[in-house]
Amino acid sequence: MVNVLFVCLGNICRSPMAEAVFRKMVQEEGLEDKIKVDSAGTGDWHVGKPPHEGTCEILKINKVNYEGIKARQVANNDVVEFDYIIAMDAENLGNLRRMAGYRQTGYIGRLLDFVKDSEIEDVPDPYFTGNFDQVYSLIENGCRSLLLEIRNEQGL
Repeated sequence: MVNVLFVCLGNICRSPMAEAVFRKMVQEEGLEDKIKVDSAGTGDWHVGKPPHEGTCEILKINKVNYEGIKARQVANNDVVEFDYIIAMDAENLGNLRRMAGYRQTGYIGRLLDFVKDSEIEDVPDPYFTGNFDQVYSLIENGCRSLLLEIRNEQGL
């Protein structure tokens, strides 16, 4: 089983959106028995809460199921249990790498690092910008590229 964790700051906007989008792609490829998907935040402000209303709205528009997703904070054991830990931006990437320290066993990087020729490195936080459409587009593109990379690396 390949374990993928998407991480943003509060786990109510970007990372749950990525979790839902990636899960849909995994299901469409018939890989749900080979790839496990989750999301978390580096902060604890929203633990137990559902995704932000803007995230829910854009996912509904794009017919992406987000049922059952609740915010949680990254746990210490996540850095060794997940094969791919995908941060939405450089700040969260740095926090994850500090948390992992020498215990890192899998890949830790940014989602948009998988998108060739991307002019944007960080997925902006729509909690502050309100631009859920742009964020959805970036996440969809990043998830598509990530899934291709995982399939190639893992022989799926």
